[in-house]
Amino acid sequence: MNVISIVIQIFVLLFAITVHEASHGWAAKKMGDPTAFNMGRVTLNPLAHIDPFGTVLLPLLLSLARMPAFGWAKPVPVNPDNFRNPRRGNLWVSFAGPAANIAVALTSLILLLGMKLALPNVGLFIKALINGFFRQMGFLLPVLPRGFFPLEGLALILIMMVLINSYFALFNLIPVPPLDGSGVLMGLLSDNAASRYARIRPFGFIIVLFLIYMGLLDILIWPVKLMIVIVLG
Repeated sequence: MNVISIVIQIFVLLFAITVHEASHGWAAKKMGDPTAFNMGRVTLNPLAHIDPFGTVLLPLLLSLARMPAFGWAKPVPVNPDNFRNPRRGNLWVSFAGPAANIAVALTSLILLLGMKLALPNVGLFIKALINGFFRQMGFLLPVLPRGFFPLEGLALILIMMVLINSYFALFNLIPVPPLDGSGVLMGLLSDNAASRYARIRPFGFIIVLFLIYMGLLDILIWPVKLMIVIVLG
């Protein structure tokens, strides 16, 4: 078991969750609801967002079990009654979290590409990391290549940034309550269609668990893997 990889996974996941929740609060303020801002939730300080089980214990247990680190934070409080346009406000607040994770993932990918092109030794390290990642079909890297120096360490963190932020964004965009994708979809539907769609909310958590049981999480990671191979392979 690679302790370095576990620590980096948890650190990156904590950052991804923090960016995600802070973006929800920031978007809510822009749409007219200052509730999250007034409660100090529009911040990159992870302590403001930590849920003891979802942010700390669950990711640690998953990492120790050699599974992708995953989790959640305390929900950002939002009062749609304060939105200038409730439907549009709910749509943008829902989309802001995944959008922030996608932005972090793309920025990390661009930095990795720059490192690969500018630093040949780091490029070889990145290739070795990607090969190890795909061999084991997960996030944990069983063996780090030799020559682990600061720049290589930065490359490892950036790869985890791409993987975890992309994974987190795709999962949250699933259009099933209580995930963010449901808020985006409801904002795009007509009033009647949105009202009918809202009827599945009491069963949303069960549906999400069923999708996870059916292997949806494994399916979601493949587009991310393909993107990494195309850009960095």
